[in-house]
Amino acid sequence: MTDSTGAAEVRPLQIEMNGINVISESERKGHPRDLFWPWFAANISVLGLSYGAFVLGFGISFWQALVVGVVGIVLSFLACGFISVAGKRGSAPTMVLSRAAFGVNGNKLPAVISWLLTVGWETVLVILATLATATVFRQLGWGGGTGTKVVALIIVVGLTIFGGVMGFDLIMRMQTLITIVTGVATVVFIALVADHIHWHTVSGIPGGSAESVIGALVFVMTGFGLGWVNVAADYSRYLPRRSSGAGVVWWTTFASSIAPIFLLVFGLLLAGSSKSLSSAIGADPIGALATLLPTWFLVPFAVVAVLGLIGGSVLDIYSSGLALLTLGIRVPRYVAALIDGTVMTLGTIYVVFVAHNFIGQFEGFLITLGVPIAAWCGVMLADIALRRRDYAEPELFTPAGRYGDVRWLPVLTVIVATAIGWGLVTNTSASWLTWQGYLLGPFGLGGKNGAWAFANLGVLVALAIGFVVTLAFSRATVRAEEAAPIPAPAAA
Repeated sequence: MTDSTGAAEVRPLQIEMNGINVISESERKGHPRDLFWPWFAANISVLGLSYGAFVLGFGISFWQALVVGVVGIVLSFLACGFISVAGKRGSAPTMVLSRAAFGVNGNKLPAVISWLLTVGWETVLVILATLATATVFRQLGWGGGTGTKVVALIIVVGLTIFGGVMGFDLIMRMQTLITIVTGVATVVFIALVADHIHWHTVSGIPGGSAESVIGALVFVMTGFGLGWVNVAADYSRYLPRRSSGAGVVWWTTFASSIAPIFLLVFGLLLAGSSKSLSSAIGADPIGALATLLPTWFLVPFAVVAVLGLIGGSVLDIYSSGLALLTLGIRVPRYVAALIDGTVMTLGTIYVVFVAHNFIGQFEGFLITLGVPIAAWCGVMLADIALRRRDYAEPELFTPAGRYGDVRWLPVLTVIVATAIGWGLVTNTSASWLTWQGYLLGPFGLGGKNGAWAFANLGVLVALAIGFVVTLAFSRATVRAEEAAPIPAPAAA
């Protein structure tokens, strides 16, 4: 369907029937600037304020944290911008385009990693929304116990699954609304709590070591852009082929980075002003912020907190469904979203009603999956940089095509880079991850209790290995693929 201008019609109240297929010419629509809405809404969450406490927790000063925050956010989202260009060039989801680098079946390894990461993130965001709602209700004297958490869980899960099932057009509309509402309310929040900032306390925080600074940088990168790289092309694949690649990179990076930078800076000022607030954020990252607010703004705060988190969880559940389809699950896209929604719900129930020590598990989850996804990101960025022509789209779906069945160099690169990366990270707060860090001693970095133990070098090392190996050894393969003629597209 097209409108009077020839652009594809937007139908937000109709379930999207596209799955991992290539988007047809008649359905491509929009401009690179339209990417502002989904990416800004997904990252305007007040969780960005809580990252101020997380980053200072590495034992660094405000100024060190400021540099780490800006650099980590921009660089990690810049990677999302470059991968988004592949979506415009190939009009297919990120994990389908990844087949060009890994082979059609070899790509199942990164697809599994991507699925775990997106399902994990959507679960984390729903958990945070549920806990934040309970905290606000407790502040208001309206309960905040199990009953409140159950109701909050039902509402947040329902909105997330609804958006994921309906698909692209509704998500774009939802993100536009979420951007406006959360943007305005966040400004009000900042104005109301600004008097809790005590600059003399913040400026007096002592500086940390280089190892601590690197650890904080890696945490910021994994918590922001590296958490999105594996889905970045999912929202640019509807753009017309003639769209500007530079525009895609700019709007993705700008929209994703601008809110987190401001939120992180303000969060650093708040957390640096109060040790008790910083500690409370570790247990309930968003709900703790509600304790700073006057009673009349608690309900609007709950709304903006939940909407901001839903903005991220909706993108995650949509992309996790696409990743599931890429693995070969033969169900419609909306059924895949329902499957992931069920997993998300069960995970949320466990954490909210059974488990404890949320922030330790959260950091462990980010760093552990951050290593293999960083290795994949390095491979993908190098592969995109090597390509001069558009993808041979039909051959992304057949092992007999130019991209092959399994391309062992990229697959083994991710496996080896992950093995090395996990040996260079530690997660002492998560008991199930104490096996990591096994290379810190042999590499002369002081072992699991040394100065480099919490620098989490493994993420950066995995990213570098993936990029350098692919750039150095895949050039001939890519040139051979592009030398073959691209099949003519099937008739509409």
